[in-house]
Amino acid sequence: MNITLNNRPEEIPGREKMTVQELIDYKNFTFKFLVVRINDKSVKPGEYNESVIRDGDDVKVIHLISGG
Repeated sequence: MNITLNNRPEEIPGREKMTVQELIDYKNFTFKFLVVRINDKSVKPGEYNESVIRDGDDVKVIHLISGG
């Protein structure tokens, strides 16, 4: 599967599709607060296991940082 992840081409071998949660696990994103968008559509945290990423999708996974 070939996607664009955070504005960079990304190849995920052996997959035709995966859920957002599978991508987060695959890429080992461990940040507590994430914003996820697939083709400019926001994905809520409760939808990570149902939202499917397919070949050619544009995916953004952005971590939020708070501080002072």
